[in-house]
Amino acid sequence: MVQWTSAVGAAQLARQLKTQQRGPAGPGTRRPPAYRALADGIRLLVLEGRVPVAARLPAERELALALTVSRTTVAAAYEALRAEGFLESRRGAGSWTAVPAGNPLPARGLEPLPPESLGSMIDLGTAALPAPEPWLTRGVQGALEELAPYAHTHGDYPAGLPALRRMLADRYTERGIPTMPEQIMVTSGAMGAIDAICHLFAGRGERIAVESPSYANILQLMREAGTRLVPVAMAEGLTGWDLGRWRQVLREAAPRLAYVVADFHNPTGALADEDQRRQLVDAARSAGTVLVVDETMSELRLDADLPMPRRVCAFDPAGSTVITVGSASKAFWAGMRIGWVRAAPDVIRSLVSARAYADMGTPVLEQLAVNWLMRTGGWEEAIALRRVQARENRDALVAAVREQLPGWEFEVPGGGLTLWVRTGGLSGSRLAEVGERVGVRVPSGPRFGVDGAFEGYVRLPFTVGGPVAVEAAARLVAAVRLVETGASTGADAPRTFVA
Repeated sequence: MVQWTSAVGAAQLARQLKTQQRGPAGPGTRRPPAYRALADGIRLLVLEGRVPVAARLPAERELALALTVSRTTVAAAYEALRAEGFLESRRGAGSWTAVPAGNPLPARGLEPLPPESLGSMIDLGTAALPAPEPWLTRGVQGALEELAPYAHTHGDYPAGLPALRRMLADRYTERGIPTMPEQIMVTSGAMGAIDAICHLFAGRGERIAVESPSYANILQLMREAGTRLVPVAMAEGLTGWDLGRWRQVLREAAPRLAYVVADFHNPTGALADEDQRRQLVDAARSAGTVLVVDETMSELRLDADLPMPRRVCAFDPAGSTVITVGSASKAFWAGMRIGWVRAAPDVIRSLVSARAYADMGTPVLEQLAVNWLMRTGGWEEAIALRRVQARENRDALVAAVREQLPGWEFEVPGGGLTLWVRTGGLSGSRLAEVGERVGVRVPSGPRFGVDGAFEGYVRLPFTVGGPVAVEAAARLVAAVRLVETGASTGADAPRTFVA
């Protein structure tokens, strides 16, 4: 019986391994043997989920050729991984990845830290803040007061509650983008919206152009759907989108979809200006590509003097090229799983029809809560509170990292929830691994790239402030020291932090 469920090619694995740079060795630091470094590199890829569990690895000779090392080195690395429980082999079936007994399966995305771990671990893995009370409670109470009429129906609204669809359409219209309720579908969060769009427009093997870097969970969603990701490199810093590259990729690769986060991009924090938005829509229209625009960060402007450009869909008001995705999860609270799609009426009808075979609809009570907040002005009050929280956290985190990790480079975004940090030549994967040992959880750069890119980066969200931000930076310093001394290697290293 075959034990592996997928396979990793030698060239692909070599590309991922070659990005794992340790940075310059300090005085007296010993480099591990070549086989040990190779085993550690593969182990890191498995622990991060970038190489799946039960994935068949290349034969020793194939990987040795791809890495330009001796077959003996690869054989010794594979043997070390087998001894540590990260590799299993059988004659005639090859070798495939595994995790040792008792280890949790690695996450392919950025799942929240389990509540029981919050007392000992500072969680910088998830860009989400606590609920903006009292507005969550008030919204739910308002929804309960309006629930009775809906309770006498079947409760199944595949396109969303008519009242919320109308409210969302009116909000776009107020921003100068005429919108009818027929152009809105309410979904179970932004992830539910993008999943539905991918299934409708991009079947297995279809190309999707994505920013590089981009939001890790969306990239993984698209991979799981069997699509082929075509990365388009972002410009340096906060300048954002290189329209020359976009035009070239859209023209030459002819992707079915393109996915962008134009408002406080996740993870870089970049904000596309109006000219970039106009050119991107024009390029997508010329190529026949559907442009999916993620607006989940659009309301999180943290610097009051920062001018906000028009929404991307303002340059395609009929929705023939641009499909817009919004959500309450980032701007309000991650536990409020309400998202929406704005598109042409025929696209909405197709999405609604396809939905019958997926999740059927979105919870009525949560839709009523969002509608109540938007109707009464509570939404704006809650967003104002959220901006204050995120701004204070951002400023505290920036100050702490600048003071304690002066070699790390980043630009401070004017909004959003994330800081994209270059780690001074250290491996983001190794920092993520040892960070868990010293009590800080941080996602490495390759989570946000395609095929091993951005090894020299980590993403830091604005989820902690004050003394906790200072402590988080101190724990990152401890992680840096462990990486620089090579203490992250070895299978017997502890994997959890003990307070």
